[in-house]
This record gives sequence, structure tokens and C-alpha cells, in this order.
Amino acid sequence: MNRVLYFPHPPFEFPDADREFLISQKRADSAVHKNVSYRPAENKVRGFEGSPEVLERLTGIMRNYSQQVVSFVRHFLAPYDGGYKLDFASFRPLEEEGRALPIHKRNDLLHVDAFPTRPTHGGRILRVFTNIHPIKPRVWNVGENFPVLAEHLAQDAGLNRFAAAGDTTRWAAIPRAFGAPIPHRSAYDRFMLHFHDFLKENATFQTDSPKIRMEFPSMATWLVFTDGVPHAVLGGQHALEQTFIISRGALVKPEAAPISVLEKLCGRALAANPH
Repeated sequence: MNRVLYFPHPPFEFPDADREFLISQKRADSAVHKNVSYRPAENKVRGFEGSPEVLERLTGIMRNYSQQVVSFVRHFLAPYDGGYKLDFASFRPLEEEGRALPIHKRNDLLHVDAFPTRPTHGGRILRVFTNIHPIKPRVWNVGENFPVLAEHLAQDAGLNRFAAAGDTTRWAAIPRAFGAPIPHRSAYDRFMLHFHDFLKENATFQTDSPKIRMEFPSMATWLVFTDGVPHAVLGGQHALEQTFIISRGALVKPEAAPISVLEKLCGRALAANPH
């Protein structure tokens, strides 16, 4: 599964009242946070300022969305049930078109996902999106398959250098010993973080690489491995999203995972073998 799987309507319950509440909220801190994040393990919302009553309602809506998506994914993608880590959910209230952001934070440039604070060690990033805007579509560009992308650009991005350097275990252990929140990143995680930025900086890739424009209408839902599908968000407002990290050992087609593609190109292991 290296493309976008589309549903014209959510394949789970999402009440109209919840949608109406979300799109009615005005956020005073929008210049600071582009997303409202929900952490299922803590049942907490981050990136939103409001009264306790509004925050409680928002938390309940995000919790319900997360639980509904999880129930759907567990049944629809049954081979992955028990083989994933539930990551954050988010509400994206801002209009994507025309946002003035630093280049590495721009959503309208083709990129593959990598998380600075949550390394996957070769696991895959599966994301479920729902466009809750009552009228506007959410507009994406979708690029070429990851094996083609990696074959064309991974070596130029320094894949062999990252592979030879290995992971951060030796150096990161020192600041972690003093309480600094430095995650343990494999060579794969370090390269993918760099590749994310490299693609956004590459003007030739942005303009000349093959891409398909996709429009997701109101209440459409779609699933995509965003670490392996180059994507850019050109426009749209008010979307919900839930992320899963599928462990490498649970993958149905491990050979299609970006880490497998990259290891084949560089001839080295980029992360410890999955258990």
C-alpha cells in the first residue's frame, strides 16, 4: 500500500454536531500552533486556548474521533492489529493555501513524513485524514512511488553518509543522562528527517517531478503511508487526522517500506532488525 486509499464518506461514525463545533472555534494562538494535537495515551489536547468547558468538549471530540478511527483501522487493516503504536491525532483549522512559513515547515511542497521527536526505526507512518470543511475540498499533490523517488534522489541527499555514520546511540546517551529529551534515532530516522528537508529545498524536484493533483471533498476520508508517498497540501481548511506507527515486523509487504528500499540502495542496515 504505497498510494492513497480514498473513501467519499467516513467509514466510521462522526457526528455532525462535532464537526460544527470544531469549525466554529476561533483560536487566538493560530500564529504559534498550526495544529491542535490530541495525545490518546494522555487524553490531552495541546495547541488550543479556551475556557475549561470548551477544552473539555474539544477533548471529547478528539478522543471520539481517535477511537472511531482506531476501531475502523483494526478491522479494515486486520493484519496490523496489535502491530502498531497509536500516535497523535490532530485538528488542522487553518487554511493551507497561501500560508507564509519557513521552507521546511511548508505543507505545499512535496515531501515525505518523518517525525523529529518520534523516530520510527523503520516502522511506517500510516495516517488517516478526514476533511470536515462543509464546502471546500482539501487539495493535495501526490508524487511518484518511493522506490522511484529514492533511486533518483537518495544518493544525492547523502544516503551513504548517513548509513556509514550509523545511529545516535553513542552521542545521544550523554545528554539523555542529564535529562535532555534527545530521542534515539537510527540511521534511517536521521536520513528521513534530512530527506524531508532535502526534498522541500530541491526546486527542480518540486517543479519537474511527476505529480497528481487530488481533491478530497467535504467529509472525504483517506488513508496513506505518508513516509512513502510524497505529498503536498495545496489548499483546504478544517481537517482531522490520526497517525499510527506500524512496526516493521508487522508489515504485510516489508520490501515496500522505505527502510527496505533505502537499505537495498546503500547495502547497509539502517536500523536494528525488528523483533
